[in-house]
Amino acid sequence: MKTTKPKTPPPTLPQDINIDVLEDTLSFYIRTVNLAVSRDLDERLEGLDVAKGTGKITTLLLVDDYPGIRPSVIAHLILKDRSAMGRLLDQMEGHGLIRREVSPEDNRAQQLFITEAGAALAVKIREIVPQQSRDFFSFIPEDEQKLVTDILKRAYRRIVGLS
Repeated sequence: MKTTKPKTPPPTLPQDINIDVLEDTLSFYIRTVNLAVSRDLDERLEGLDVAKGTGKITTLLLVDDYPGIRPSVIAHLILKDRSAMGRLLDQMEGHGLIRREVSPEDNRAQQLFITEAGAALAVKIREIVPQQSRDFFSFIPEDEQKLVTDILKRAYRRIVGLS
């Protein structure tokens, strides 16, 4: 026998909603905050070749910091498969931010190098990203931000095998 809930009109305001089992799940809040942070960051990066999508900022900074880094190393750190990493590198190369070269040690492997335009963009990114994070999370006290960052950093390092 099917039970039915009483016929009441559905809520019309978000504050009148209970999000069921999601209310107490960390994964729900991480996904939701990720969407909001990504939208905010994309607004700040509008017009720059690293806006929209994931992995471009990390790739740009790693290529700038580690000339000759292999795409497979970056793919591992940003959780991209080979084909997704290839598409990301194609975009970045198309925008003139990086260049690929065949590794002199292994002609099957590529090495990545920053271009002049990529290096200039990396300088801008290093200013924008930390400021965006401070602004976005300004409602959370700094000591609590450090605690959450520490927890998420440990989770990230374990996920990518750096623990």
